[in-house]
Amino acid sequence: MKFLVVFESFFGNTEQIARAISTALGEFGEVQVVRVEEIKPGDWQSADLLVVGSPTRGFNISPATKAFLKTLPAGSLHGKKAAAFDTRLSAAGMKKIPGFVRFLIGIFGYAAEKIGKALQGGGAVLVAGAEGFWVEDTEGPLTEGELDRAAAWAKKLV
Repeated sequence: MKFLVVFESFFGNTEQIARAISTALGEFGEVQVVRVEEIKPGDWQSADLLVVGSPTRGFNISPATKAFLKTLPAGSLHGKKAAAFDTRLSAAGMKKIPGFVRFLIGIFGYAAEKIGKALQGGGAVLVAGAEGFWVEDTEGPLTEGELDRAAAWAKKLV
């Protein structure tokens, strides 16, 4: 099988998760892991599984990831398997932000769900629910155990 893991990362946390996912997928086939700003048109076409990840920024997908998803031609993912993930504040991290912001997160959600919807909109079939991985603060670090959890999640995608 061929896997493509596409990610954007600002502080290295999402990249760490993407690399843990790619290492786990490597047990099942050939993996290419690419920063979203380095992906070329059509790179995803030969992949059996496309995995896209982004940090949650302002209750949304990061700008470059959103731009990448918008460039996918209509129907270009028809029947392709896909999965979506993000990094987001842990419960401990949430305690550090104002209650109003926590309220807004409850309304607007996280990046992974929006990535999943965009992939489905392009015709992809999601092989797992959108997954969020925890960071302790805006710049990290990842919550202990998240890299192992990312690897376990990746194995469920195959």
